[in-house]
Amino acid sequence: MSYGAHSYEADPRNASVLVSVNGEMVPRERAVVSVFDSNFMLGDGVWEGLRLKAGRIPFLTRHLERLYGGARVLDFENMIPPAAMRARIFDALEANGMEDGVHIRLMVSRGIRATPYQDPRVTVTPPTVVIIPEYKAAKTNDQGLRLFTSTIRRTAPDAQDQKLNSHSKLNCIQACIQAAKAGADEALMLDPSGAVATCNSTHFFIVREGEVWTSTGMYCLGGITRRAVMECARGAGIAVHEKAFSLHDVYTAEEAFVTGTFAGLTPVREVDGRVLGPALEGPPAVPGPMVARLRQLYAAHQAAHAEGRDG
Repeated sequence: MSYGAHSYEADPRNASVLVSVNGEMVPRERAVVSVFDSNFMLGDGVWEGLRLKAGRIPFLTRHLERLYGGARVLDFENMIPPAAMRARIFDALEANGMEDGVHIRLMVSRGIRATPYQDPRVTVTPPTVVIIPEYKAAKTNDQGLRLFTSTIRRTAPDAQDQKLNSHSKLNCIQACIQAAKAGADEALMLDPSGAVATCNSTHFFIVREGEVWTSTGMYCLGGITRRAVMECARGAGIAVHEKAFSLHDVYTAEEAFVTGTFAGLTPVREVDGRVLGPALEGPPAVPGPMVARLRQLYAAHQAAHAEGRDG
């Protein structure tokens, strides 16, 4: 089962995939980690989602930079070198004979702890590295997502910095639960001031008078697709603003969309029951003209930044 911007077609080949656990290829049903692993015990880890397209991974260097940056923030010790991590990713793909239409979850924990305790000094192994490749073809969503604004706020950097792509995602999970209970596809989340921040698992944009707006970035993950969409939009002469804006701006937007590694750009049809679109026109087209244009620009940008085993 899958939902919203992460909807995909189930693929029977995934029942027999090999998972890389600390560099060892293990059948899916035997791919396990210790109950003393930092990720299982405390959510003490970082992760990345990657896509394989025609044998290459778009923006792989950027993903690894974010992963290793997060490991530095959390003060992980004895991380394997980035070149070795890249090799493990492609080893897992080759072991499964994968070339296209694949989603990869790369997960790194601090390692195994000697006892159930949060102090990192009780960690007794190097970081645990798990790579799960699966055949996942994203369903094209041209109906548009329905978002619900959660009461769960994104936290300030002095509480838990939202730029960190950690496994500790309980605030996002709580927001997702609220959205699901409200019959929506995903949650829109606000920052501590009440300005729009991001969604629980994707980044959020609106379109107003031919301009593209997104949040300041202070209260959201440094999204790889978010950055790429802004780059290709600016390259095409489209004005893009990272700024604080309110739900009033959202409800009166001409278009909205979310971004993520898995599905790219997905249009948003309504937020909190308000159908978005030009104020003085009839029902809006979904996807709207800006989303349609950005999808084309992003596809070309993504292909130009696809990387192989050697870069």
